[in-house]
Amino acid sequence: MSILWICGVDEAGRGPLVGSVVAGAVVLDPNQPITGLRDSKKLSPARREELYIEIMQKARAWGVGEASPSEIDELNILQATLLAMRRAVEALVEGLGEWPSKALIDGNRCPVLPIASEAIIKGDVKEPAISAASIIAKVTRDRQMHALHLRYPQYGFDQHMGYPTEVHMRALQQYGPCVEHRQTFSPVRNLIRG
Repeated sequence: MSILWICGVDEAGRGPLVGSVVAGAVVLDPNQPITGLRDSKKLSPARREELYIEIMQKARAWGVGEASPSEIDELNILQATLLAMRRAVEALVEGLGEWPSKALIDGNRCPVLPIASEAIIKGDVKEPAISAASIIAKVTRDRQMHALHLRYPQYGFDQHMGYPTEVHMRALQQYGPCVEHRQTFSPVRNLIRG
């Protein structure tokens, strides 16, 4: 008899003007509970990092998937998010050695998967596996933004993580977009059009 593995899936980075949209997928191990799992946005960066490490150590399997800025521009942010989610589940399958029985997806849309899936609005609050996936996605994307900051320090990516804050918008006005900016997002598109 095979075990019923349930995988939680969530994303980070739909709203920023720069970088990839990143998804996490996690199957928790019922024999190794993780306390304090909740929506990644409600945790401090330090606590997210601690939980990220604990999830990596204790989860039965996890995966990360992403869609690049050029894929976001080509597909639109919704379709790119669903693509990143599918890639995260596919990466999880490699670690798990089989497809999970079901995927619980944060939000109101499911990616195309060869298994049952259920969209759960505010799933990152209701389902621990989705909370874990949100933490994996958020920490991964934040690390990418810190790396991007080293390449393009003038934008302050390490402070706003690519969101359209006042600081980011001023930097965009001053320096124009970099290659990692999402060309179809209106603040960037308007600058390009001049």
